[in-house]
Amino acid sequence: MCYTLCMKQHILLVEDDPMITTGLVYALEQEGYAVTHCGAVADALRAVQTTAFDLAILDMQLPDGTGAEVQEVLRHTNTAVIFLTVVDDEGNIVRAFEYGAADYVTKPFRLREFLARVKRVLSAPSGTPPLLTLGGVSIDPAAGKAYLDHSLLDLTALEYRLLLTFATNRGQLLTRAQILEGIWDCSGSFVEDNTLTVYIKRLREKLGESVEIKTVRGLGYRVD
Repeated sequence: MCYTLCMKQHILLVEDDPMITTGLVYALEQEGYAVTHCGAVADALRAVQTTAFDLAILDMQLPDGTGAEVQEVLRHTNTAVIFLTVVDDEGNIVRAFEYGAADYVTKPFRLREFLARVKRVLSAPSGTPPLLTLGGVSIDPAAGKAYLDHSLLDLTALEYRLLLTFATNRGQLLTRAQILEGIWDCSGSFVEDNTLTVYIKRLREKLGESVEIKTVRGLGYRVD
């Protein structure tokens, strides 16, 4: 979604078949999406606790459970769900839609058709995006505002985009290149690499001790 900023739509792919995973991750990234892959229910549940996803593509049968278990957690978020599975039982399909699935695709599938379904789901109107939290900071993506102890933070547009990039990738190591891509201005104005250091310094000053932006020497930054 692009609220007041340009960011890649983030897809959670929960699939244990390595051949399907490799092809889908490549195809989705070529379409311009950011993709997080998990091969098991436990990994997926950890991912949704720290990252806000626009869409989850869920296999029904996984090594440690079912995609329905992940969907149950995502019902309380603003994440759309597409099931991609060999299970074509009518009862399962009906229950998936009753629980709010946006689509249900059975394997084998045609890749171009599937990508069109993904685009359709992500283009559909949705509800208000959920608030994000990072340390002592609350972020309202719909309003493009961030709050520290219920007080509005005075952030520039780039500082806000930088904060949101860390919040949507919480716990993940981000290279400077990934961060620069995440805060790329909607108008097409690029942020220079040297300038990034300045913006991170300013953001740290404004956040104080509420959020720790860790520098991983030679690699990038991480916020836990």
